[in-house]
Amino acid sequence: MSLKPEDLQQISATTLADYNETAERFREGTRDHDVSQNIEALLRHIQVPAPFAILDFGCGPGRDLQTFTRLGHVAVGLDGAERFAEMARADSGCEVWQQNFLALDLPAQRFDGVFANAVLFHIPRQELPRVLGQLHATLKPGGVLFSSNPRGDNREGWKGARYGAWHDLENWRVLLTAAGFVELEHYYRPAGLPREQQPWLASVWRRA
Repeated sequence: MSLKPEDLQQISATTLADYNETAERFREGTRDHDVSQNIEALLRHIQVPAPFAILDFGCGPGRDLQTFTRLGHVAVGLDGAERFAEMARADSGCEVWQQNFLALDLPAQRFDGVFANAVLFHIPRQELPRVLGQLHATLKPGGVLFSSNPRGDNREGWKGARYGAWHDLENWRVLLTAAGFVELEHYYRPAGLPREQQPWLASVWRRA
């Protein structure tokens, strides 16, 4: 499937509009989600002395920014939704950048880790190599990328007012390897359930 620039603009505008309109409900609905397994997976693979410089990519209302800060790290948030960026700044006190995922402007070799929790699946497949390359470039040499996405059979399209792409492990490995990452580990969530009840694929990667 080939998406034209006007298609990409519509995907971004419509998806972000839905998040902006439902921001308060989203914050309340996700406030108590336990993603400690994911945060620990990122942090344990970073090999430099703490505190770490962390980019929370797709930070939403700022829940995980607060966690990284409590753990003593220096976290910067990034989100495309204006309401989320406002909430994250207010709730976390962290620096938060509002940037469209399809038009990123990231500093080179700034971060020890990138935490991309439930966000990269919103990027159309054809744009992912470029975005992954930008995340690779914003990591310091040896830096670590964590990602968690709803898994699927490599189809993409609209789900309500939000656009998504649902990758399986094999396809995700091809994309990340081509972007210059080396796999460290992967697992399915929630933990302890049969695979058919684990809709999330989490993986951890090092900048080669």
